[in-house]
Formats: sequence, C-alpha cells, structure tokens
Amino acid sequence: MTQTTVPVIFDLDGTLVDPAQGITDGIAAALTELGLGVPGKARMNAMIGPKLSHSLTEIAGVPADQLDDAIRIYRANYLATGIAQSRLYPGIRALLESFVQAGRPIAVATQKPEGIARTVLEHHGIADLFHTIRGSAADEAAAAGVSSGKAEIVAAALTDLATQHGLDTQHAVMVGDRAQDVAGAAANGLDCIGVGWGFAPDGELDTAGAVEIVHSSRALHETIARRDAEHSHPVAGSPVNPNAMTPDPTTEAQDEVHTDGNV
Repeated sequence: MTQTTVPVIFDLDGTLVDPAQGITDGIAAALTELGLGVPGKARMNAMIGPKLSHSLTEIAGVPADQLDDAIRIYRANYLATGIAQSRLYPGIRALLESFVQAGRPIAVATQKPEGIARTVLEHHGIADLFHTIRGSAADEAAAAGVSSGKAEIVAAALTDLATQHGLDTQHAVMVGDRAQDVAGAAANGLDCIGVGWGFAPDGELDTAGAVEIVHSSRALHETIARRDAEHSHPVAGSPVNPNAMTPDPTTEAQDEVHTDGNV
C-alpha cells in the first residue's frame, strides 16, 4: 500500500460529531428518573467526552448503587432519540472525504462504547471512511479485547492500522477536544491537535499539552498538511501531492445532518 500521508486518529463526540444535547438530555432523563439532581449546563457539558461512568459518579454525583441503572436508562434514551439529535460539525464530511481521496489513513478512538460509536458514524454516513473504529466495551470495562481507557483505545486503533492494514503509524497524530484525548495520545507517543469547537473549558487543551488548537476544519486540514511535509515517507516511485484535495470552504456551512444508516 502506498502511504504518503500521516495517519490521523479522531475522537468522536465534540470532534467529529456535535451531540446537540443528545448526550446531556439522555443523562438528565436518567438522573430525573432516578430522583437525582440534574447539574447545570456547564457541568453537564463537562460530562461529554470522558468515560460515562466517571462523569456520572464524579460530576453528577450518582451513587455507586445506582450507577448501573443510570447507564442503562441513559443508553436507552440515547439510542432512541439522542443519535438523531446529533450532527456533523461544519466541514467535517468534506475533510474526511478529502483525506480518503488523498490516501490518508484515518481512524476513530472514542470512549463511547464501540458498537454505539459505529452506529453514530453509520447514521451520518461516514463509518466506511475509517480504517478502524475503536471504543470502549458495552459495559465500559475492558473485555473481549475491547479496552476502556483512552490510552488503551488509542493504542488499539494504532495496532489495527499497523497490523490489519500494514501502515506506518510512527508519525500518526490524534485530533480531539478534551484533555483525555491529549493524555491518550501522549501515552502512545503521539501529538494531539485540539479542536476549539468541542466541549473543553477554556484553557483545558493548552494545559493538557495539545500541540496546536484549531478552530475550523480548514485550519485542521492545513495543520495536518504541514505535518505531511515534515513526516511523509512515500513508497519508492510514488510522488507526494502536497495539494491533494483541500476541502472547499463553501461546503462547511452546508455540512448538516446526514440521515442515512441505521439508528
């Protein structure tokens, strides 16, 4: 396989997909059904990205003996209505399609359960663009080869790229919107590019050590293209095209929900 571009591993919620209150509404419904208090908007938004069980216990204060019920109720609400509330961020579809057309390996590493992550990506019609999709186990515990921590999930995506697809992941980069994305990347020796359109509080990505923070899909494309110039390694006789498929910025405002796929 010809590889002239560095691989990119994407987080999901807050990076590719705006949950559009699908997550927070589901959490609020679960807390209300269990007779627990619903945190304010800022704390609810802080629950998007980290492992759900951690968010429920550490941010929402769900007692340990009610955690399983809270997750069960949340999952039912999210699958019934939450996924349909989500949308791709502006320009993301064009960005991903341009990467595929340019031969760039791309993957997803999310702390969302792996099966649900694939369902979300299928809903938006982009699941088939990725070489691999990695997430946590359905019960959020490491089981049957599915990891739960962000570092382990990123590692699993890297392993898939290297062993299943024969790709060189030495210069791969992570793209995410929260501190755990940066930490998961760093644990695997990767840089992380932060995106400013997600759910990180002000200063979180800088403090975590993101190498750069971008605020549009075009800026992300340009940042990754610079990394190509530094790290690309074409197979002998395969020229690099530095201008390959730059997304048309006019598509960004039109990149709304794509409803093909099963929810």
